[in-house]
Amino acid sequence: MRLIIGITALTLAIPAFAGDGITVTMHSVDREGVGDAVGEVEITHNKHGLVITPALEGLPLGLHGFHLHEHASCAPLEKAGKVTPAGAAGGHYDPEGSGEHGTPWGDGHRGDLPALFVDANGNAEYPVLAPRLNLKDLDGRALMVHAGGDNHSDHPEALGGGGARIYCGVIEK
Repeated sequence: MRLIIGITALTLAIPAFAGDGITVTMHSVDREGVGDAVGEVEITHNKHGLVITPALEGLPLGLHGFHLHEHASCAPLEKAGKVTPAGAAGGHYDPEGSGEHGTPWGDGHRGDLPALFVDANGNAEYPVLAPRLNLKDLDGRALMVHAGGDNHSDHPEALGGGGARIYCGVIEK
């Protein structure tokens, strides 16, 4: 938890460059498809990477897995008789083919972002820093918020244990 608070404090101290931002509208997602807008995420670039600032509401209190996914779609996907909300977004962005879930600042998928913190009112407003990403990495991708937290490991559960996809936004530049 201290690490997350430290990263959040660092991102608040890093000035973003105006004019280079991208705004992503986030929507609720479920087995039926894409639902209502639930807020926006502003993404800016600076010398330390991407600063991703959410303005989301309606989430359960606590930490939530947050990732950049490989495809620009939030549509559900049926595979082997099972429907995955926002499954058409594919997996975590992994251009190096690491095949491992990891930390935002180390090895593993480049789409592995710091977890989102949601306050007691259901709002996610604290920025996170993605030091291994740049604005070019966002083209043709989607942002995803998961129901559960993220331990940035494939153990004891795959992909950090974040679980179901609950919010998704297609990145349009």
